[in-house]
Amino acid sequence: MPVNKQRQVKEIVRCGKDPVYFFNKYMKIQHPTRGLIPFNTYDFQDDCVKSFVDNRFNVILKSRQLGISTLSAAYATWLALFYKDKNILVIATKLSVAMNFIKKVKVGIKSLPPWMMLSEIVSNNKQSIEFSNGSQIKAVPTSDDAGRSEALSLLIVDEAAFVRNFDELWMGLYPTLSTGGRAIVLSTPNGVGGQYYDLYMKAASGENEFHPTKLPWDVHPERSDEWFEDECKNLTNKQIAQELLCDFAASGDTFLSAEDIEYIRTRIKNPLEKWGPDMGVWVWKYALTEHKYIISADVSRGDAADYSTFHVIDTNESEIVAEYKGKIPPDQFATLLNEAGMRYNKAVICPENNSYGYAVIMKLQELGYPNLYYKNQKDKFAAMYGEGNISKAGFTTSGVSRVQILTKLEEVLRNRQVNAYSSRLYDELKTFIWKGNKAQAQRGANDDLVIALAIGVWLYDTKPEYNKHTVDINAAMLQAFAVNSNSTDKSVFSSWNNMNQNPFKPISIGSAPVSGSDGPLGDMSWLLK
Repeated sequence: MPVNKQRQVKEIVRCGKDPVYFFNKYMKIQHPTRGLIPFNTYDFQDDCVKSFVDNRFNVILKSRQLGISTLSAAYATWLALFYKDKNILVIATKLSVAMNFIKKVKVGIKSLPPWMMLSEIVSNNKQSIEFSNGSQIKAVPTSDDAGRSEALSLLIVDEAAFVRNFDELWMGLYPTLSTGGRAIVLSTPNGVGGQYYDLYMKAASGENEFHPTKLPWDVHPERSDEWFEDECKNLTNKQIAQELLCDFAASGDTFLSAEDIEYIRTRIKNPLEKWGPDMGVWVWKYALTEHKYIISADVSRGDAADYSTFHVIDTNESEIVAEYKGKIPPDQFATLLNEAGMRYNKAVICPENNSYGYAVIMKLQELGYPNLYYKNQKDKFAAMYGEGNISKAGFTTSGVSRVQILTKLEEVLRNRQVNAYSSRLYDELKTFIWKGNKAQAQRGANDDLVIALAIGVWLYDTKPEYNKHTVDINAAMLQAFAVNSNSTDKSVFSSWNNMNQNPFKPISIGSAPVSGSDGPLGDMSWLLK
């Protein structure tokens, strides 16, 4: 065998064993400003390739412009050239991105010396390329049936956090890897929640088979603090978190700020007790006889995607002491509310009075529950005597009232005015996002505990009869008016006695001065206006 031929065979064998050597020695890439250049990989890229080889499943959380998509295209090229019958599928966010991936593959192949091309190209179009060794690389935009009918050797999902319906798509794609296929799922973050977020977070905690790799902006050796500061000048805080910092929480349009969500996470506690259907009632504190409680509830049908939920709020301590989340019929939910209310000192119960909520309210009335919420006190008093309109019980949710209660909820949680300890509530708040001008649960998530808490917070913070601060103010006023007979200052008493007045009776305009500085109250005539 000629010497040159021997060297070529030796190089082919080495390249087949070492993709990093292959990239650096023979491949070229298209640089956006410098044109066609040798693919000289960085250390962090070499580490990624090692992970691709060593691990069947890889999930990468990355900042922008690190060349990971280009690296993935080079890896797919290497695998298809040096190994037979490899079926490689790339899922992209849109058609133009899919076509660009195949373009990168073709640029890499075109740069190779002819003797390195072990297989001929037998099919070549804008979205796929096939080789005579049976291997192929195909890139497709997101669709409901993308890749479902294929047995895959390698699946690459580019910018997975932005792939439409990726959770449903993944359910269809995962079985195609069952014959030993591999997966590389990569993306910049796009808020908390969703399939990509779950894959990465579970990988980071060792709960799935994926190997996690995190690549923030500073892994690139050519980026300095000055570079970062210059980039930040042109980006919003959300964009900085998403494009540079690999921060899930701050990168999304979450209802609460990342700081507030993290604070709630740090307050999570295991419940002291669980009871009720499927142990769905979680208890952090038991009732205290001198405390008052509110129970706010969000009601569902019991057999659909939504849950019935309630929170028990201690108005004395400003904290959620118990909660429920589960799927039971409205009549059973009413029975559960009745029991919870009785356990917590006949707490005020306020269900949302939608169609299913009305059924709950009717059942609570049938059970004789003594403390249902009414917006107007006269309706509540009328109900005590069997004359009230039951349709006026509970909280009416409309487009306007929903905005009001959620605005109040954000304010209360941001100002740390209510303590919450629930991991279930935390999970919902992570995926409670702004979609346009409406705050709602992210696709595939729930917001039932969030809405129930918003109702409770609205009552607790805005209704004087349930508001701890109003009670404290009233108590302080009474204390200020109270007279201590042991006081050494007798001037106050003599003034009252001289006027023959009692401080706990209404002031009579005819019997005591109410204006000027001479009277015992000073100039307080404004009280009588």
